[in-house]
Amino acid sequence: MNSDENKLDEYDLSAIIKKVRAQTPARLLAGRSGAAYRTNTQLDLREAHAAARDAVRSELDLFADASVQDLIRKWNLFEAFSHATTKDEYLLRPDLGRHLNEESLSEVKRRCATERDLQVVIGDGLSGTAVTKQVPHLLPLLHEGATTRGWTFGDSFVVRHCRVGILNDIGELLGAKVVVLLIGERPGLATAESLSAYMAYRPKASDTDANRNLISNIHGRGVRAERAAHRILSLAAEMMKTEISGYRLREELPPGTAGRIAE
Repeated sequence: MNSDENKLDEYDLSAIIKKVRAQTPARLLAGRSGAAYRTNTQLDLREAHAAARDAVRSELDLFADASVQDLIRKWNLFEAFSHATTKDEYLLRPDLGRHLNEESLSEVKRRCATERDLQVVIGDGLSGTAVTKQVPHLLPLLHEGATTRGWTFGDSFVVRHCRVGILNDIGELLGAKVVVLLIGERPGLATAESLSAYMAYRPKASDTDANRNLISNIHGRGVRAERAAHRILSLAAEMMKTEISGYRLREELPPGTAGRIAE
């Protein structure tokens, strides 16, 4: 090993690089071999890309996934469906994922209480993996926080082949003050397990993205479940207080947390 390689090893192991890497899942200062990535970095990227593709293509089947059976039993979860009937159709026709099909509209109306303060819905989105990894931790925290605040909590359910716009159908159908959609994010090379929480005050058919708020990057190396629950509940409280959501309502983060990834 020559002197340049010794210097590189010392640089890779330096405390400042470890500190930088601890703040973000981005592959910073990974080093190189000539003009290319090192072999370990290249293999890591290929593994992450495969996980992202698997997350997008996989179907969420709650009743076949042993890891969420306790969640299903505790919360009496049931499945509803959008107008997209297959994963391919869902990916090619985003518009079909924005509305519940007729059977699901009837089922949700029959099984769910109306006019609740907080209604939490779970959508597979572009990563069923995110749902099975994050929701079992997050849903109980949201219920506990809502109960502590004296809010009524709606009957949660899961929507297959779901897009964000389905918030409007749910708002029209159940009349909740605040609807929260926990939905799998589009996977990237940093993680395939990231969840988003889209929120709206009394969503209705005419609403667009401008009427919604978003808390994203909910995963182990991003916004952790406890922090995500606190932010969701705080934002929901502001929505109920001001009776607005979307671009007119700004989430107030504690000083020093804006821009931070890991919390």
